[in-house]
Amino acid sequence: MEESEWRWFAKCWVVLTIIFISLPQRADSVIVEGNLTTREDWVFLTRFCFLSDDGELSFTFIVPEDYGVEEVLLYFDDPSQWASVYKVPGLTCSEKKVPIDDARNQKITLSTSYYWAGCKYDTTRRPGRPVYVCQGGRTFKSYRARWWFIGLANCSTTKGLQLEYRLHMTNSKNNTFFREFSADEFYILQVDISFSVIYIILLLLSVYCAYMLRSRQLFHTTYKMYMVSLGCEVIFLLIKVSYYATLANTGYKYPGVKIFARIFESIATLTFLLMLILLAKGYTVTRGRLRQATAVKITVMMTFYILLYIVMFIWEAVFFDPGLVLYLYQSPPGYGLIGMRLLGWLWFCYATFFTLKNYPEKNLFYYPLFVFFTLWFWAGPIVILVAMNVINLWVREKVVNGVELCVSFVGHFIFLILTRPSAANKNFPFHVRTTQVGVMDTPEQNGVPASASTDLDSFGAHAYAPSTETKEANGSAPTTNFMNLFVTSKERSKEPVNIDSFPHSYSNGNTAYSS
Repeated sequence: MEESEWRWFAKCWVVLTIIFISLPQRADSVIVEGNLTTREDWVFLTRFCFLSDDGELSFTFIVPEDYGVEEVLLYFDDPSQWASVYKVPGLTCSEKKVPIDDARNQKITLSTSYYWAGCKYDTTRRPGRPVYVCQGGRTFKSYRARWWFIGLANCSTTKGLQLEYRLHMTNSKNNTFFREFSADEFYILQVDISFSVIYIILLLLSVYCAYMLRSRQLFHTTYKMYMVSLGCEVIFLLIKVSYYATLANTGYKYPGVKIFARIFESIATLTFLLMLILLAKGYTVTRGRLRQATAVKITVMMTFYILLYIVMFIWEAVFFDPGLVLYLYQSPPGYGLIGMRLLGWLWFCYATFFTLKNYPEKNLFYYPLFVFFTLWFWAGPIVILVAMNVINLWVREKVVNGVELCVSFVGHFIFLILTRPSAANKNFPFHVRTTQVGVMDTPEQNGVPASASTDLDSFGAHAYAPSTETKEANGSAPTTNFMNLFVTSKERSKEPVNIDSFPHSYSNGNTAYSS
């Protein structure tokens, strides 16, 4: 990829970040506060997944006396409950109250006549306008964790509803890791912390491999892309851990922070996917550059990917109904991303087939690459479809979080194994030095490069890579600046290599092999 194209992709993600941080966010914290004024007689307030016995709702409601007696209604996730009233056209306020069972304490009447609401008549809080101040709580019992949906109603009102409220919804009083979390979010913080440590170790290993590759002048663009993907995954996990740690300590969610983390996750996924397609095309393995038509196709594909991510995040922030438990990909752009992932896999298969056809000696790298990453390409859509159609809503968030992180880690780990610069690694893909790429831009004599003696598109097989690290002029070992890992040496090899088609040979970084 050209430097200008990378800059263009970077600008897209900067714009994406600004858009989502500025979007209005839903109040889905475990502490929900607000002032409600509406002409409706029935409204939805919030939802939470409570554990049986350990789930608790603490509330403070302030209701103006002149708005009459308002009722807080508690629905649970049974088809006869919430699903039977929410977004069902034609139902009146009274009909929406039918599933509410007083014997189950599903109703809190905000009046002094209802003892369990803890209401007091107050004439001093708002001078000239008496209010009812209600403070109390509810515990929840069921045979499993359930989503509970909280609504407000006054079916006899002619003025609508007005309410100042504060709701604090908790699980497991004595456990910091569970108390402020909805039951479907249990263990997410612990899993994210674990994967953060694992990914940091993986990133450090990749830096060491990069050092070894650079000392052998084999530190190619594709490996740099791999490290960018790893780095973005680490940033994503660290921001996400910070988000959930803040929730655990304060009870407040900051959706903008979570979206910011997801942007880095998206960059990590897209960079890794792009790297796989480039490798399948043979870039940095059998060729030093792509044909212009191929580069245009890849640019168009990645542009569509970025646009779909942007639209999907906007769709979630603006159009997702907080009264429904929805998954991020349950939207038209989400389905589009699934389709693009499968399209990327088809291109990956096509490119791998023709690269192997032309360079069969590379099968030790491309066979495992194809097998493992075919599974990686398909794992994403399968996880998404299973999450949307099979996994229960009260466990979906934590299950999907763990599975998605496992899929990402396995992909990154396998690539590290395939490309490790070890003498024992027979799968090592690179055999042409970074200093040789570009040498083919040599002066021509009668239409033939002055230094070339063979077909420009297919040089004869020859061993290349050094068996030891490159030495300095004085014979000493090179001193590598780790800050220069992402800079290709300006020195060029005297040995020309066709930038469009590398020689038919391969190396593991320590020992060279020829077909």
